[in-house]
Amino acid sequence: MKQHVRRATLNDLEAIMTIYNHAILHTTAVYTYEPTNIEERRQWLAQKERDGYPVFVYENEGTVLGFATYGPFRNWPAYQFTIEHSIYVSPDARRQGVASQLLKVVIEDATANGYQTIVAGIDDSNEGSLKLHEKMGFNNIGTLEKVGYKFERWLNLAFYQKQLK
Repeated sequence: MKQHVRRATLNDLEAIMTIYNHAILHTTAVYTYEPTNIEERRQWLAQKERDGYPVFVYENEGTVLGFATYGPFRNWPAYQFTIEHSIYVSPDARRQGVASQLLKVVIEDATANGYQTIVAGIDDSNEGSLKLHEKMGFNNIGTLEKVGYKFERWLNLAFYQKQLK
């Protein structure tokens, strides 16, 4: 099996959209309700490239099983060395190390690009993601309670951070 993490290309957008839409429609990994479309994903990737933020995909024998990216934590200049990341994995590829490999590459890339702090906002019911971030050296900084509402219930958002230097 040939597995690796690489930079995303336009050819990956269909798989990225499918993975992201599954997260939107079936999980609390992303706090939105409406699925995206290929044109929105194309614009998203183009904006990431213009802004200098990477999008990575985990590929196994030609099939994209997950993707990850990072971008600004907040749009104020004093936050310029802090980023927030996100990782999404295909439902049939979970618990196979895909997210771990993606997060490892995100951390390496962010460190190489001079960032100081990486932040993750994680729904507090997502035990797999919480455990992954703890395993990778992130600290739980706190939880914002009842800040999201999806699937007829309130959602709590846990914040995790890791110092890169």
